[in-house]
Amino acid sequence: MRSICLLLFAGALFAQTDARPAFEAAFVKANNTGSGNSSTNGTRGQIVMVNQSLKRIIERAYNVKSFQVSGPDWIENVRFDITAKYPENAKNSERPAMLRSLLEDRFKLATHTETREMPGYALVAARNGLKIKPVESSGDDGTSSHDHNGAVTLKVTSIAMSGLADYLARRLDAIMVDRTGAAGHYTFELHWSVDDTSGGSAARGAAEFAAVQDAIGTLGLRLQATKVPVEVVVVDHVERVPTEN
Repeated sequence: MRSICLLLFAGALFAQTDARPAFEAAFVKANNTGSGNSSTNGTRGQIVMVNQSLKRIIERAYNVKSFQVSGPDWIENVRFDITAKYPENAKNSERPAMLRSLLEDRFKLATHTETREMPGYALVAARNGLKIKPVESSGDDGTSSHDHNGAVTLKVTSIAMSGLADYLARRLDAIMVDRTGAAGHYTFELHWSVDDTSGGSAARGAAEFAAVQDAIGTLGLRLQATKVPVEVVVVDHVERVPTEN
């Protein structure tokens, strides 16, 4: 009886492991071209990644940003081509987990997550409070932006302040959190411009940050430097050379 129970337990463990979302088939090859170009193209049936760093693949597998992956320096330098076929009727929500399964199986990836404090910004209400009022959800919520010769127009339709913080984080390439305390959804339009600067990307980034500060000030908002708790994927183990196809 004890032997039967052990066999059933082992079978259950195997079934759980085998039930991980996984690609129907996957081809992985090192890319040693030295090219600076990379791409990722998804279709209904497959994903094709060309000349992607191992770090970028991990970011995609965990749906995180670059600063949220901590691992050996070399994962930014080794690059791979991956062509992977989705199972029939696979859900979009399962795709990151499929990529994680591939990394675990082919690169022996092992990770854990932890929270780290990082320098960033909080979106907060200005001293005199918000100058806009919440609106009803329109069913067409979201943001759209247009950038032409340094002139930016941002149109926001019934989104929460956390959505604005997410947009600004991507736009300014910064860690950001919503601490406005403002409930509800908001609709507004912002404009700012960034003149050409001779100091390169750093100078342009600083100029756009200042321009954004002025723009959101019209809404009764500002960006405040602070420490932000960030969930980080820590790579405990990963192999440079994947197992063969």
